Amino acid sequence: MAQTKHEIQSLLAGAGTEPRHRFGQNFMIDQNLVRLVADAGMIAAADLVIEVGPGTGTLTEEILSRGAEVLAVEIDRDLAGVLRERFAGNEKFRLIEGDALAGKHALNLELSASLREAAKLGKPVKLVANLPYNIASPLVIEMLIAGVDLLVFVVQKEVADRLRGKEGTDDYGPLTVMAQMLSKVEYLRKLPPGAFWPAPGVDSALVRMVRADRLGDRAGAFSTFVQQVLSARRKTLRKALERANVDADAVIAKLGLDPKLRAEELPPEVFLAMFEAGRASVG
Repeated sequence: MAQTKHEIQSLLAGAGTEPRHRFGQNFMIDQNLVRLVADAGMIAAADLVIEVGPGTGTLTEEILSRGAEVLAVEIDRDLAGVLRERFAGNEKFRLIEGDALAGKHALNLELSASLREAAKLGKPVKLVANLPYNIASPLVIEMLIAGVDLLVFVVQKEVADRLRGKEGTDDYGPLTVMAQMLSKVEYLRKLPPGAFWPAPGVDSALVRMVRADRLGDRAGAFSTFVQQVLSARRKTLRKALERANVDADAVIAKLGLDPKLRAEELPPEVFLAMFEAGRASVG
């Protein structure tokens, strides 16, 4: 059963701590939401479930009750202590104390090693989490690149809108392109601030991403290319491509594109075509 607001407050008080804004902590206090997140993850006993930002363990408990192995990653030292105490006797629970990211484009080394081991064993890997808002965008992309099969997470609605953005809209950007080239993005539902404590100042959303990788080992270079091109999103396509150090005229001619278009008007598939044409144009 999900922890109530009072139970979470008691656990935090017992650990001598409180919600920390710098870690993006907003705890789920809606029992139905906790079940909904776990249900969306389609959790099976054979799964390795990564939970980033487990907090006081309310979603952790729900995942474990479904028989899966949980690898929790918690940066907050006080909350890591709470989790160790709560799940000390559960052999299916493991904890990494630290940041899930080792850099803007790299996962925690221990986490990466666990993902590689799961891949060797053929074990299905899922991310199921109420993500700390401050790391959600880079984390989900790195998880997809690392081979995580399914991601189900709660995030700011603004981030969810960017993940499923359409070309030509304000939501469309590098995150959109990468997410849609690596997965199928599903927006499951909007969540009100009252489902969390402390209540965030914005709406949240529940998102599911099913891995559908069309990039392979090109992901890193493609990400750099997309960032460079969309840094000039209001300029013409020719000007934007020049920022990516490719022969803009050759790429435009090869793909039959209108050089007066803006990069933000092009769908993700065209970005991949431009990337490949650009690599060919420089040798």
